[in-house]
Amino acid sequence: MMRIGHGYDVHAFAAGRKLILGGVEVPSARGLAGHSDADVLIHALCDALLGAVGLNDIGHHFPDSDAQYAGIDSTKLLVHVRQLLQEGGWQVGNVDCTIIAQEPKLAPYIEAMRLRLAELLMVARDAVNVKATTTERLGFVGRAEGIAAEAVALVERC
Repeated sequence: MMRIGHGYDVHAFAAGRKLILGGVEVPSARGLAGHSDADVLIHALCDALLGAVGLNDIGHHFPDSDAQYAGIDSTKLLVHVRQLLQEGGWQVGNVDCTIIAQEPKLAPYIEAMRLRLAELLMVARDAVNVKATTTERLGFVGRAEGIAAEAVALVERC
């Protein structure tokens, strides 16, 4: 049995924060605002995985009203989600992620993100795809006000 899930997340830029995407620090003058480290890519991926198995969403499991998640490294959230899937008899088949950002340029960091996500999900590198695109300067992303991400995940019964 296989199932798919889709995730989407968006965070505004914020001064004085590191930019973390896919568990990788990307050099940037600004990071993203959020209760955690605001890793928009991992948040979208968590939602895709949770959605695939019908376990609500990231906000349900890690509410921003809970102080224990303040500033948390989002890779810990992804590992917890992977463990929830395993406990339910599911394993990750593959994931496909898209980062939507006008800036900074992400091409030099995509492979590191891909490898980091594969490690966290305990899957082969070729089971993880990460892409980046712009919005051709349209909308909030195009005005460089923030970054969005989408993810699709296929999970399979163990």
